[in-house]
Amino acid sequence: MIVIADSGGSKIDWRLLKQDGTIGQANSEGFNPYYQPIDHFKKILIESLVPQVSEPVTKIFFYGTGVSSERNQQLIKDSFQIHFPNARIEVGWDLLAAARALCGTEQGISCILGTGSNSCLYNGEKIIDNVSNLGWILADEGSGTSLGKQLIFDRFRNKMPGELQKQFNARFPWTREEVLEKVYQQEKPGAFLASFAKFIFQHLKEPYCYQLVYNNFSEFYENNVMKYENYQNLKVHFTGSIAFYFSNVLRQVANDKGITVKNILEGPIAGLTLYHKKDLN
Repeated sequence: MIVIADSGGSKIDWRLLKQDGTIGQANSEGFNPYYQPIDHFKKILIESLVPQVSEPVTKIFFYGTGVSSERNQQLIKDSFQIHFPNARIEVGWDLLAAARALCGTEQGISCILGTGSNSCLYNGEKIIDNVSNLGWILADEGSGTSLGKQLIFDRFRNKMPGELQKQFNARFPWTREEVLEKVYQQEKPGAFLASFAKFIFQHLKEPYCYQLVYNNFSEFYENNVMKYENYQNLKVHFTGSIAFYFSNVLRQVANDKGITVKNILEGPIAGLTLYHKKDLN
């Protein structure tokens, strides 16, 4: 059996490829080793994964946020080895998951647009270039966090159209102090800001909301995709909830900039499952 995991801060999607070709699945809460203790991950394995395993595990492919350092990779490997001592374990970052799921064995530019954003140049086997990801405070253009941050900024600086602002205030009747507390003092401020993307999507026909999204995607292309050599001749792919739900705007901005967008997936797990079927042999 092969175990595949796509881990984010809010959830983990698990797939179990059995020797006969059937596919099992499980879901659990998310994990990020930079923000949560490794004991939290060990608990997830015991409660969500181990009960689903019905035959010997030979290989494990774990992709996630916060696993770029060797230390964090080793912590995750050690946690798996407690339950699956004979398995070969590979731990990779979420960007590699996106590249393998979206591009397979072809060259291309792979991007993530979800709560955060990232991109890479993939040669069909490995990531060969990556525009530095500076996080939600300094960058994350095109992400849900960036969209929400701009929306909140415009709300409290009175730059939002009047009628739309009335609807926003009725739905989110928070004071400036309450919003600042959620951003600067509570956990997961990026996820809080990204939660406003749903409001933007529901009002996307409003010129203000469409332009907000368009401008954010334009910044993402200019500061990420267009930094890669020969980007004009490469196919660009996306995964993530923001890319998926705002795909029409994403494709429009790409078209305006002469960029070819091909695959847009809500999540990479289905593509990863196809990619790793070859590892059953």
